[in-house]
Amino acid sequence: MIKNGRIVKSLAGFYDVEAEGEVYQTRARGNFRKKGMKPVVGDFVEFSAEENSEGYILKIGERKNSLIRPSIANIDQAVIIMSTVSPNFSLNLLDRFLVFLEHKNIHPMIYISKMDLLTEDQGSSEKSNKTFNQRADYEQIKRNYEQIGYDVFFDAEHLVSNLSGKVTVFMGQTGAGKTTLLNKIAPEMQLATGETSEKLGRGRHTTRHVEFFELAGGLIADTPGFSSLDYEVTNQPDLNAAFPEILKISHNCKFRECTHTHEPSCAVKVALENHEILESRYENYLQLLDEINHTRETYEKKRKKQG
Repeated sequence: MIKNGRIVKSLAGFYDVEAEGEVYQTRARGNFRKKGMKPVVGDFVEFSAEENSEGYILKIGERKNSLIRPSIANIDQAVIIMSTVSPNFSLNLLDRFLVFLEHKNIHPMIYISKMDLLTEDQGSSEKSNKTFNQRADYEQIKRNYEQIGYDVFFDAEHLVSNLSGKVTVFMGQTGAGKTTLLNKIAPEMQLATGETSEKLGRGRHTTRHVEFFELAGGLIADTPGFSSLDYEVTNQPDLNAAFPEILKISHNCKFRECTHTHEPSCAVKVALENHEILESRYENYLQLLDEINHTRETYEKKRKKQG
């Protein structure tokens, strides 16, 4: 019998596929390996489902996006966990996460952890990539990023209410509190991962085991902690598109491929002067653009040497 479903768990070469409320254990046909393809959690697949025997994945549907660490496809949204302290909050790192997700067509949400470690203060001023140690600082950050179009959360309850009907992944810098958050909102994830770890041998499940968990009417998955972030934006137009507020204003620039650095009649620089764009966002855009250009120059030099 041929069925259609979605992979909800991947473990040591086996794939659990959910179809019409039932879960079937399957393996992938060998021809996928020959084609350089591999099913991943989140894939919509066509598979064989025979009684009392192992099913086989026959076809993998087109993916709208995917992650490598861990291997997950067709993600609707991602929660970026940023801590106030230990490690200290960084607007630069936050914007790198946002660029990464925008480029992959994954809707970002921002969760700021360890708010209880902050002090109360009457005033706040915008800071670039410095430390933020007062609650008022984060209230301002929340307003700034919500104005761009991002949802920002300080507490788990409001975050969970936004997970219904969506496939959501959780990501964040190592030590930012991702595990603490997941243990609070989905303690069954820790239990299930622990059981898998015992079966496979301690520490091995992180590379071999990927699984969706049901929460608040949606599906969620964990990702490894990041100490740094590599993203796939390799040119200025893609970088421009990954900053929604810059993209919107850039349509009014004199030149279609304006880099917003030196060109005359640049609408983005005018918006910056009028405080319509955050200075920190523009500075981070420039830093990422510089990294892209530097990477390209290095690649060109290597190619000339090899040639």
